[in-house]
Amino acid sequence: MGMETLSELIARFPRPGRLTWIGLRPERRGPLRIVTRAELRLEGLVGDHRTRPGARAVTLIQAEHLAVIAALAGKPEVPPEVLRRNLVISGVNLHAARGRRLRIGDVTLEIAGPCAPCSRMEQALGPGGYNAMRGHGGVTARVLRPGWLTAGMPVSVVPAD
Repeated sequence: MGMETLSELIARFPRPGRLTWIGLRPERRGPLRIVTRAELRLEGLVGDHRTRPGARAVTLIQAEHLAVIAALAGKPEVPPEVLRRNLVISGVNLHAARGRRLRIGDVTLEIAGPCAPCSRMEQALGPGGYNAMRGHGGVTARVLRPGWLTAGMPVSVVPAD
């Protein structure tokens, strides 16, 4: 194998990932609703209170980061609903996919940027919860192609056009 360029290395992901969990936030501070299937429109997930098109239409977090956040917060585990993100993705480094697109079934998302934790993480995770999430809070995404999402669907990283 010859020398590869940095752009070639950045474009390569080892394997597809998986959509492992879907959560809807019907009210701003209300309980999160866990679902196995949801409709995603340009403005976000149907049934989620935060619906507007753009770079923050949907929030995603890596499944692998749940254990990191739990360890940093001194908890045995942190269920996804505590963190209030919409989608949990396993097997794909979401930060490495920034500026690229994710394909989940017929849905196409574009990773826009990091999703910083909010001050409510102190209450959710205990003292230091905000800092436990920093760098692990997930990403926001723009919806390029809406459709239906079902937990268990494969997730692939595709280059931007």
